[in-house]
Amino acid sequence: MFNLQTEQPVHASLVVEHTVPRGKGIAFRRWHAKLTRTAWRFKGYIRTDLLPPVKGKSQLKWYSIVHFDSPENLNAWLKSEEREAVINAEDHPVESYQFKSFTTGLEGWFSPKIGGEQLGLGPPAWKQNLAVVLGLYPTLMIQSVLLGALGIMKNLPHPSAMLLDNFISCSILTWLVMPWVTRTLSFWLQPAAQPLPQKLNALGTIAVIGVLGGLLMLFSELRI
Repeated sequence: MFNLQTEQPVHASLVVEHTVPRGKGIAFRRWHAKLTRTAWRFKGYIRTDLLPPVKGKSQLKWYSIVHFDSPENLNAWLKSEEREAVINAEDHPVESYQFKSFTTGLEGWFSPKIGGEQLGLGPPAWKQNLAVVLGLYPTLMIQSVLLGALGIMKNLPHPSAMLLDNFISCSILTWLVMPWVTRTLSFWLQPAAQPLPQKLNALGTIAVIGVLGGLLMLFSELRI
């Protein structure tokens, strides 16, 4: 019926930016070596590349690239207790860090969070796009009606009105709509490294397309 399985990448890399205070370079290297040793024990680990630091006014930016043979194995290490123990150690020399393994630019709405971290292993790109359209379409339709009724944009030049309109819609999506959409569709928006059973995948896809079709009919009937 539906064949929604997508080809999975055979390699997964994660770029990590560490912000380290000046004078803590040696301590950081020791800490990073300890963190790397936790990855050694996990299936699919290939290597870690630590790049020379980029100097700032009072800090150094260290970049490391962790390589695994698949997103699934990389995800297993990211969620491991061993890694968490090193990251959360009281004596770690890292002021802050962020990492990224994104491909569509939308993963911030879909990637799971652990503590203060946001993991960049979101669902397949086609699911992300469908989910965003599901949130964006009714938001824009309802927003246009409300702003038109209130007359907020009436006296603004078109470029200014467009900028304000985009700012409002993006804010609504980020803090209200997309968190609700991702929670509601969490059974379907699983990471690409964890493919769903074909029937469940088809069910989620049909549900999203069905809701979009229903919204289209509703807005057409209301002549919005």
